[in-house]
This record gives sequence, structure tokens and C-alpha cells, in this order.
Amino acid sequence: YQTKLEFALKLGYSEEQVQLVLNKLGTDALINDILGELVKLGNKTETDQTVTNANTSVMREASSVESQRSESPLQEDVTEDGDNLRPIVIDGSNVAMSHGNKEVFSCRGIKLAVDWFLERGHKDVTVFVPAWRKEQSRPDALITDQEILRKLEKEKILVFTPSRRVQGRRVVCYDDRFIVKLAFESDGIIVSNDNYRDLANEKPEWKKFIDERLLMYSFVNDKFMPPDDPLGRHGPSLDNFLRKKPIVPEHKKQPCPYGKKCTYGHKCKYYHPERGNQPQRSVADELRAMSR
Repeated sequence: YQTKLEFALKLGYSEEQVQLVLNKLGTDALINDILGELVKLGNKTETDQTVTNANTSVMREASSVESQRSESPLQEDVTEDGDNLRPIVIDGSNVAMSHGNKEVFSCRGIKLAVDWFLERGHKDVTVFVPAWRKEQSRPDALITDQEILRKLEKEKILVFTPSRRVQGRRVVCYDDRFIVKLAFESDGIIVSNDNYRDLANEKPEWKKFIDERLLMYSFVNDKFMPPDDPLGRHGPSLDNFLRKKPIVPEHKKQPCPYGKKCTYGHKCKYYHPERGNQPQRSVADELRAMSR
């Protein structure tokens, strides 16, 4: 009975339909006769179909509730494990100029990036901006929403890198060095579209760190969007990239669009979460096994 039931379920039939057929034909009925009756049941009235679909949906809802219960500890760990998230160091100038289309220093872009990480649960977020950005906007250095910088500084998120004037000339400290150094020492993530090639050439350990911990991004209007695959298609997902210890399993393959109704078995090139690590035979292999 179990073998016939599993075979019918793979073809998309419900357990109630299998029981109806076996009650009619008997438990010793051949698989071909059972399939014939199942096909006839597929042509029944819309009323019967509605009842069957309702029963099936109830079973699926119950199974989904059970699966959610079994997965809830992992989900709680993902949402509540804020200590497992890496520190974030944001290149404020790079983000602000990117949001301002390289024409305006847009402080709103910095706020959007900071909010994106805070909403994901990151507690350690630092932004570096040159101190001369406190000065009033000029035609050759346009800046918008400047009050955001003051607000982020009060919240101890934004840090101004030192600068001063010597005999009318501005002396500016290299803010990129602050960014890379803090991220390296805190084992964090650098958020920037800059490759920091000059700093990478200074120290081999910095080069390796920049290659492995640089998170690039894009702005779609006012939406901050980092890539889902920060290190390429064969690298970790964004969720695991931002964590000290990976929690979310890496699924390299795309989920199968046919789901449980897939007839390719272990030959299917797509990912089947319902199978786990167990191989599944195709319908053709099942028929050959049953005929033997």
C-alpha cells in the first residue's frame, strides 16, 4: 500500500484519491489498473474536485505548519543572532557621491545605507566622512541634507576624519586609510565601490582582506542595493557574507519550478528542498521497478 501511495503522490494525486481507488479495486490491484482509475477520477465533477482540493489544501497547510515549527529554532537563531553579524564600515564619501550621481555629496545616501544595515540587525555600523564636509556647500563642492551628518555623529555612527588649514591651505588626512584599518582590525565589512588599490599594495594582508571583505552596492533611486552574491556566483550569499559564522545553507542550484511534481528524479539539474540529500528515482525508473 505504501509503495502504491508514494507512487501516486509523485504523480500529483492525493491520498484520498488513492484510497478510493483501492477500496474499489482492492489492495492487490495492479499499478496500471490503479493509474487508470486515478485518471478517471481526474475527470469527475467540479464539486468533487472542490472537496478534494479542500482536503488536499488542509493537509498541505498542516504539513507546512509542522515544517515551520521544525524550522522555527533556526529562524529564531537567524533573526536574533545579532552578535554573529560582522561590523560594517561605510565609505561615506563614496556612498554620498554615488547617491548624488557623482555631482552632489548626498548625505541622504549615507542615511539610506546605514538604515539598511541597522534594519538587518547590525549593531556595529561606522561611517567615515572627511571633516571638511561640515563646511557650507559651495558651487565646486555641492552638498545636500547636511544636517544628517550631525545627527549620525550624535548617534555615534558617523566619524569625521581630521582636517585642518595651514596658511590658508587645507590639510586632509586620508580617510580611506581609516576605513580599511578599522575594518581590518574589527574583522568587518567595507562598504564601498572603491577598490583601494593603493592601500592594497601597501600590505599583503590588507590586499587579501580587501579582496574578501569589500561589499559593493548600487542605488536605484532611493533604494540601497548590495548584490546577493558579493564575491561572485560561486561565492557565499549576502546573508552568509555579512555573518561571522554561516547560518543560512548555501544552495548553489536554482529551485526546481516543478517542485514535487518533477518527473526527472535524481537526474534533475535543479534543487529539490523536499528531497534533502536523498536521491529520488524518476517516474520511468519507478515503472521499470514495478514491472519487475
